[in-house]
Amino acid sequence: MLSAQCAEMEINIHMVDMHSMIDLQITIFLLMIAGYVMTKLKILPPESKKPLTDLVIDFVLPCNIIVSFMIDMNREVLVSCFAVLCASIVIQIFSAFAGRYFYPVKDKDTLAVLRYGTICSNAGFIGNPVIQGLYGAQGLLYASIYLIPQRIVMWSAGVSCFTTAKGKDVIKKVITHPCIIAVFVGFVLMLVPFDLPSGIVKTLQTSSSCTTGLSMIVIGHILAGIDIRTIVSRLNIYYCFIRLIVFPLLVLAGCRLLALDTLVTSVCVVLSGMPAGATTAILAAKYDGNEQFAVKIVFLSTILSLFTIPLLCVIMQYFL
Repeated sequence: MLSAQCAEMEINIHMVDMHSMIDLQITIFLLMIAGYVMTKLKILPPESKKPLTDLVIDFVLPCNIIVSFMIDMNREVLVSCFAVLCASIVIQIFSAFAGRYFYPVKDKDTLAVLRYGTICSNAGFIGNPVIQGLYGAQGLLYASIYLIPQRIVMWSAGVSCFTTAKGKDVIKKVITHPCIIAVFVGFVLMLVPFDLPSGIVKTLQTSSSCTTGLSMIVIGHILAGIDIRTIVSRLNIYYCFIRLIVFPLLVLAGCRLLALDTLVTSVCVVLSGMPAGATTAILAAKYDGNEQFAVKIVFLSTILSLFTIPLLCVIMQYFL
């Protein structure tokens, strides 16, 4: 029975549902278009940008983070997820290095966007649904573990990309950030031997379910203020090449070199090849950074990921 289940899992890893994955990415794209259209129709006035970004960052995202940590942790789960956690930590360290040294850009605001967009992919908003559709419940569990280091890095080193404070001021801003507090709360809830009341859990889950929709609408709202014809540029294409192609191929090579489990490798490769995180544009807007360029890399990388993620799945079918 056990061998049959393992064999079935092995088959499912390679028989991914491309149609469901593409449908999901198209949905995300249409949500951005909805934000764009509502802005052009004056349904969302320009002055609504700040309260919307504050709503996403200070409430919706923290709820999403806490929910992502609601995993039953026991010895078996810890052992099975250890490889994913280690791989994710290495990937995050490399991402921070790449974000600092891969881009020959002098403008500080533009470099901040590139650095954050390299550190933080959309592995949370897009990645979890994609992984669940591709690899089922076990894949989703691995994805949740994979996201733990990214959650910490994106709201610590990531946020510091946009802040001007130094030393103790940076540390203070980071540890008091609502999303970092949510990470700490999530860790506690993941480790304690009791559950929250069902009413609180449902409130968190309901709020968390707004994350993708609200985030993409905010990006579309910001997108309405820029010239779409300027989205494609050499720098943007270069970023997308690094984010969508180079990173996942390096992860694939590293996982194969270490002979990691097939499902672990598949989850790590797909999540490392996700487009720029929606928070790239949201944080750039919140901290008065280069939000227009941030929206451009989020928009273009999301569109291109419609093609690159299926391509990665095809590549893995030959190498795993």
